[in-house]
Amino acid sequence: MIPPRKLSRIALFLFLLLTASTAFAQADRVDDFVKAEMQKRHIPSVSIAVVKNGEIIKAKGYGLANVELNVAAAPETIYQSGSVGKQFTATLVMMLVEEGKLSLDDHLSKYIADAPDIWKAITLRHLLTHTSGISNKLYEQIDMRQDYTEDELVKKIAAVPLDFQPGEKWNYSNPGYVMLGILIHKATGKFYGDLLKEKIFTPLGMTTARIINEADIIRNRAAGYHLVKDELKNQEWVSPALNTTADGSLYFTVYDMAKWDAALYTEKLLKRSSLEQMWTPVKLASGKPQPYGFGWAFGDIKGHRLIEHGGAWQGFTTYIARYVDDRLTVIVLTNLAGADPGKIAHGIAGLYNPELAKKIE
Repeated sequence: MIPPRKLSRIALFLFLLLTASTAFAQADRVDDFVKAEMQKRHIPSVSIAVVKNGEIIKAKGYGLANVELNVAAAPETIYQSGSVGKQFTATLVMMLVEEGKLSLDDHLSKYIADAPDIWKAITLRHLLTHTSGISNKLYEQIDMRQDYTEDELVKKIAAVPLDFQPGEKWNYSNPGYVMLGILIHKATGKFYGDLLKEKIFTPLGMTTARIINEADIIRNRAAGYHLVKDELKNQEWVSPALNTTADGSLYFTVYDMAKWDAALYTEKLLKRSSLEQMWTPVKLASGKPQPYGFGWAFGDIKGHRLIEHGGAWQGFTTYIARYVDDRLTVIVLTNLAGADPGKIAHGIAGLYNPELAKKIE
């Protein structure tokens, strides 16, 4: 007969063994899912982080961060942010609002002395929520391989007619966030990228997060790619000045983003009231709500609140999906244009919690 004390130890061992086996099986399912999506979409590399209660429970790289040099991807691999960078710009704006250096109701004309008449009704709030009417057609008017000063960009943006009157509609506007970076510079005298480092990256220990600079030597930097008739090609080149704008011109790793996610559950950067303001759907002039706040989009999965955003730029696609009720976050970074990392992020979340599963096409 087995003594009771020994029996309890055996039971504990079997429980721990079962728990470990379940965790390994779950990890294998995530690995299999990510690899299958990579194969289906011809993605060279993917790096992921799964964060639960502010702690990383899985971080891994798959495939090749640099195809030409046969460099494997890892959690330390550095990717370009694309529009995931907008949430950092929006947070910086709110930090400056809390400091009294900006106001959400400030008009552009407060900072742009010769602002055109069509901008007179546009506020910082409009820029943050993509309700300013400032058009993405800017990119049909400028040469993406030419450097522009901030003042030159302002003139180029001002020369494009508004898509609608401020507050009337919602339309995603990269130039609107470009303007936010310029306004931050004019209000503080500091480049927004330097302020991001000073106020966000350094305090949070995001040691590899920074503004894009392709001339610098940066360890673990991935190469970006796109497909042309199913053939992998290097990313198209963009001028240095257009690679530093506030609409999404950052480098970071999944480790950086995990630290960012953890901070958003605290008041390390902003008061809770400021964060909630960022995560409140904007109301149009008609009173109709739009599922977008300040640099974040919103969703609901079977009653589970989702705060998320994606990005795409220069052969990179990125995604952060924060299931805040569950304190679960999935971060997906890829080095292929059109890779649709949002579907990968949602798929991974569903493997950790079936209630969060969304149909993957």
